[in-house]
Amino acid sequence: MEKVTLFYLERPDIKISMKIYFNDKDQLYFDGYDCGKRVDDVWGDSDDEYNYLIEPAEVQKFYPLFGLQDGDKSALLQEIKTRFGVNKAYTLLGEFMQLHNIAFSRFSYT
Repeated sequence: MEKVTLFYLERPDIKISMKIYFNDKDQLYFDGYDCGKRVDDVWGDSDDEYNYLIEPAEVQKFYPLFGLQDGDKSALLQEIKTRFGVNKAYTLLGEFMQLHNIAFSRFSYT
């Protein structure tokens, strides 16, 4: 299973990791995790987990939007990295999906 890192940062006060990949059910999965003193200062807990889960039928909507060949998962992952591979990847991808009526579920735990 190919996992693409959208953003990664590690400093003494914070570690941020955001990856995107397809799981064994062909769902597109955005996996984010922040931890460290800085997270504790903001949220009152030392770690913050967040994700998106996009069902296969909804994933299909990305291909024409990005001008990609239908079903080319590797190209889709790379295009998502190109467009959203920054510290605000979670927010930007969520806004994009809402704008283009791509249904998704989200989870966040602090």
